[in-house]
Amino acid sequence: MKDPKTTYIPTVEAIQDAADKLKGIASVSPLEKHTRFSDKYECNMLFKREDLQQVRSYKIRGAYNKIASLTTDETKDGIICASAGNHAQGVALSCNLLKIKGTIYMPAPTPNQKIEQVKMFGKAYVEVVLVGDTFDDSFHQAMEECKIYGKPLVHPFNDSKVIEGQGTVGLEIVQQSKVPIDYIFIPVGGGGLASGLSSVVKALSPKTKIIGVEPAGAPSMSKSIEKGEIVKLTQIEKFVDGASVKRVGDLTFEICNKYLDEMTTVHEGKICQTILEMYNKDAIVAEPAGVMSIAALDGFKDEIKGKNVVCLVSGSNNDITRTSEIEERALLYANLKHYFIIKFPQRPGALREFVVDILGPNDDITHFEYTKKVNRENEVAVVGIQLKDQEDLKPLITKLKARNFFGDYINDKPSLFLSLIHI
Repeated sequence: MKDPKTTYIPTVEAIQDAADKLKGIASVSPLEKHTRFSDKYECNMLFKREDLQQVRSYKIRGAYNKIASLTTDETKDGIICASAGNHAQGVALSCNLLKIKGTIYMPAPTPNQKIEQVKMFGKAYVEVVLVGDTFDDSFHQAMEECKIYGKPLVHPFNDSKVIEGQGTVGLEIVQQSKVPIDYIFIPVGGGGLASGLSSVVKALSPKTKIIGVEPAGAPSMSKSIEKGEIVKLTQIEKFVDGASVKRVGDLTFEICNKYLDEMTTVHEGKICQTILEMYNKDAIVAEPAGVMSIAALDGFKDEIKGKNVVCLVSGSNNDITRTSEIEERALLYANLKHYFIIKFPQRPGALREFVVDILGPNDDITHFEYTKKVNRENEVAVVGIQLKDQEDLKPLITKLKARNFFGDYINDKPSLFLSLIHI
């Protein structure tokens, strides 16, 4: 489609072999109609529920297929992997089932919930090593260990057996659907799922359009396809930990460049809105990477109207301790949460004036923190205010300035915002 020089394409036969190997290991996850989203987008919306796997993501598919394909001699000293979380759980369970020792390198900021799940699934067969701030940092350390000890690496995406295992998701979708599929929306991190799924879907249902979705803060596949070669990002937003990589794989880039019909990105705040919406309205608990395909739908609402659409709910490994951050990011994205530096005149009644005369009747103070006194006339505070309607922002700022309370608006000043507000 885009790159005729692709050197490796997983065959339908190879993906079927992976499906056979995964029988009794990975569930054939439901492909179920979602009425609310069908009504919202005026289409036939189907969710592929990979969040219902035992390890609560599709990653068991590729991990098990890879490890089960290794010889006894190759695994006698154990295996090594690097992962931001979900691949690690798949590897851990696979090691436990196959009775193979594994060392799993994970970024230090990985949610604790994912770390504990890895240990639970792997039991005595796995050791978790926390290193670095990103997947790429962990991967570098894992590669060094592989060189030293000669152990095989179970790569989370840039491996043919992993790609073929992930491709079983696409095989199931085609087999399960009772109608021709017009669109499939899938999350993209390193590209393992996108490579396997797109290969088998394009072979069995060539008219299906496949849309890859990345977090706006880590568009490594989008940038690479746009340039026609792999681009390594210098910095990434790490919030969507299951899909934030600086560099996609060599194998996955070639396949995605060939088979993905389009790449798009979604803002992390929109992802957070979608997480909360699905939890509150559908009782579906999903992680940030798990809802990316759904978060992207607003940008395609005209295109998918009247069509048969599949969205992959790819994982549900969300740490409850992140809930406040998710809510914060969602409110900021919706322009309902705003932070100011407020100058309080040093006179009696200033705070009361701010609360009674400046704030609107529906405005809520969610953050209030005094900072160092800057002069005799004013006391400075960082104040977070949640609005009921985004249109209330302009009149609020007008009243702040009119009464000389306005110091600065810091939502749009990233360096200042991050130094004062901890989310």
